[in-house]
Amino acid sequence: MRRLPNLARLRVFEAAARLESFTLAADELHLTQSAVSHQIRDLEDYFGRKLFVRRNRRVEPTAQGRRLLQGLSRVFDALEAACAEVALPDHDQILALHCAPSFAVKVLGPLLPQFMKAHPHITIRLTTGADPMDLNLAREVDIAISYGSAREVPGVLVQALGDEDIVPLISPTLLSDGQDALDALLNLPLIDSPLSQVGWSDWFERNGLTLPQRPRPSFDRAALVISAAADGMGIALESARLAERELRRGELVVLGDGRFEPVRLPMHYLSVRTPEIKTERVRVFSDWLQARLAAS
Repeated sequence: MRRLPNLARLRVFEAAARLESFTLAADELHLTQSAVSHQIRDLEDYFGRKLFVRRNRRVEPTAQGRRLLQGLSRVFDALEAACAEVALPDHDQILALHCAPSFAVKVLGPLLPQFMKAHPHITIRLTTGADPMDLNLAREVDIAISYGSAREVPGVLVQALGDEDIVPLISPTLLSDGQDALDALLNLPLIDSPLSQVGWSDWFERNGLTLPQRPRPSFDRAALVISAAADGMGIALESARLAERELRRGELVVLGDGRFEPVRLPMHYLSVRTPEIKTERVRVFSDWLQARLAAS
């Protein structure tokens, strides 16, 4: 048994706190103002503290009331979404994706409108997180896209989403006319991406070069590293796939393209529970994503 106050009273509180008015809350919930005031008093008795400061024509949540409102808003949003999913027509489907943050922002986000247009009966629900997910535990997720590695567990199929080129990326605004690529590497700031599988020391060693020993700015997400490079902060060592839009727009270029050897390896992995591989929404999305990445 969950130890919770009456849910109807929580709903009344959420409306009153959001609208900062008992009168408006009563109108929204089709109650009398007296009923709203009574339920708020009962809730304050339950918590043993005031939830509102009464003003002349409005009410204002106390500090504790604001914290309760923030939590309830998230809960009611989730409840609303769950109820909306149940009410969907039978032919509509929900596809729950969990994705590495930078891949979601830089790759998946720009592609999703194409998928939604081609498959309007599949509704995407996307969450993000940096750590690989165990789909045997996270049953609410249909497909997980992870960075660097994936949870190899029984009953889950893991597929690499192709090789990616890890290359030095720089804003053209940092390069003076005729500047040599090696001179830029040795003298301009190098931006660290500490969660990347490939660091500057790996890249310099692969190309037979000596890494300059100087402080380097650092960001813990590839998307931030790429944005910093595009803004002219320095040279990033990141996946060309993640920087595809910046490269296409000319905001970044590959430094020494064709001169230096890139590091090429799989960086992102798609995971799905084996029994669900042939489920329509899972199969359609997996096939579509892999085809789109192979064509880019």
